[in-house]
Amino acid sequence: MLEIVALDMGDDAQSWGRAGFTVEGDTVRVGTVAMRCGASGVGVVGWTVRGIPIGTVLDGLPTTVTDGALGTPAVHANGATIIDHVVIATPDVDRTVASFVVAGCDPKRERKGGSESMPIRQVFVRAGEVILEIIGPPTVSDDPDVAARPATFWGLAFTTADLDACALLLADALSPPKDAVQTGRRIATLRHKPLGITVPTVFMS
Repeated sequence: MLEIVALDMGDDAQSWGRAGFTVEGDTVRVGTVAMRCGASGVGVVGWTVRGIPIGTVLDGLPTTVTDGALGTPAVHANGATIIDHVVIATPDVDRTVASFVVAGCDPKRERKGGSESMPIRQVFVRAGEVILEIIGPPTVSDDPDVAARPATFWGLAFTTADLDACALLLADALSPPKDAVQTGRRIATLRHKPLGITVPTVFMS
């Protein structure tokens, strides 16, 4: 099974510290995943995974394969316990999902989301303790240049032990919690840009 060992982040680690995460040097450890900050680029720029053959191509996502161990969790003021899911954007959902199927990751479920003016497909794949949410248009663009673009990392969602306490800690940096699509869960959006974070981020109960 594919498991995420680390995410390479283009942000400075202290930006995540301002969002209530414990920073250790240039690393933020959430669950078994190490977020390694200070990489060249914006947002999530690559990842290190284990459990798949070296050389596996995951639809253009910058990937390093290791046989190393998973990390150990840190305690965070915002209550984050795991990365709930990593959002991967693609112009061709079927193509991207197929690359994960080849790597041994079968899709668990699919749903239609977005809005009437901008509908999206969402396919969910399990990667160890983290879910991969693959999102894209319901149909592939007729423009071959658009259709050929690789998949990219887009956003992160964190599970927090106490969403209300997280909201109190982050104050105006977090939107008011509301019901999530997932039954029985709530969600709040981090206003990430003022903190220096370039990754769209949410916290979930």
